[in-house]
Amino acid sequence: MPRRGDPLSRSEPGSRKDGAGRSGEDVPDLQREQESPVADQRQMVARQRRRGRAPLERVQAVAVTLPGSYESGPVASQTVAAAHDVAAEATAVPARRRASLRQWELFFLLLPMLLLIVLIFDLPILNAAYWSISDPKTGALTLGHFRDFLDSTAYLRIIWRTFFLSLEVTAATILLGYPLAYWATKLPPRWRIVVLGLVVTTFWVSILVRTYAWIVILGSAGLINRLLMWAGVVSRPIEFLYNEFGILVGMTNVLLPFLVLPLFAAMMRVDMRLLQVAETLGASRFRIFWQVFFPLTLPTLAASAILVFILSLGFYITPAVLGGGRVPLVANMMDLLINRFARWETAAVVSVVLMVVTLSLYAVYQWLREKNA
Repeated sequence: MPRRGDPLSRSEPGSRKDGAGRSGEDVPDLQREQESPVADQRQMVARQRRRGRAPLERVQAVAVTLPGSYESGPVASQTVAAAHDVAAEATAVPARRRASLRQWELFFLLLPMLLLIVLIFDLPILNAAYWSISDPKTGALTLGHFRDFLDSTAYLRIIWRTFFLSLEVTAATILLGYPLAYWATKLPPRWRIVVLGLVVTTFWVSILVRTYAWIVILGSAGLINRLLMWAGVVSRPIEFLYNEFGILVGMTNVLLPFLVLPLFAAMMRVDMRLLQVAETLGASRFRIFWQVFFPLTLPTLAASAILVFILSLGFYITPAVLGGGRVPLVANMMDLLINRFARWETAAVVSVVLMVVTLSLYAVYQWLREKNA
């Protein structure tokens, strides 16, 4: 039995007892103390809801970090569960509301650009497609315009000449652009920047100005003919202009950067350790280039060549100026059909055919880009 004066036998006013040792007055006080965190959590969530935000993490942290004596038991569990439910309810509604507002804000932000694309680009294309299959008198749908287009050898001959010239421009661009890009990768960093700057600078000059500059260079009294006649190579000027050669030179000059820049980027990404390994295995530089380096840059070369071919199909200014109207291409033919002969339906057929070919080549271009990436 505990002796008199033993500290264990004392019952101090503020002490807690388990089970039946608790007095009747202490139990209500304890319950009020345990219920007070729940009321505090509900008040805090209500304040956060009025402000339009209810941070779930803060409520959970406060609910979990209750006093140590309340970490277990049914009241503590109810406290944590109530805090979770109230916080989740307070967080869900504003989050959904904010997500909906962000979607509407994004929609109204993109609406002007969407209307611009539809009105400026899509409607004219759809209108041209409708003209190509409609009768101008009755408005009925018909394929007669396509039949007349296929029966005419003049249109097909012009389209074939356009495709053939575009292939020539693409080949000339590859022959000039690939060595230029490869040479730029071998330069020191400072000179590499200079070369790339010269290539990019061509985009700052108007195509019309660059086209007329070739007249000064290739004309009958131009720099090249004067130099050849002064050297005694020729006795009279050579006709470089107003034929397919002049168009080829002008278009190659304009489209060359579209092949050089992507090729240069692809060549800089090639892992040079592969070339070093091939060299340590005894391969010559010629073999290293054709069997290691060139296959790694081939997808980018093919994609860039397709891009150049697509751009060359619709050239108008350069063939009109350097061709002098003697070399009819698709763009010049459409100008004649619309502005001189007013045959809108035939021009629409040519536009649809050219658009289908261009979209097909563009799909191949995108596939090569994704494969290379």
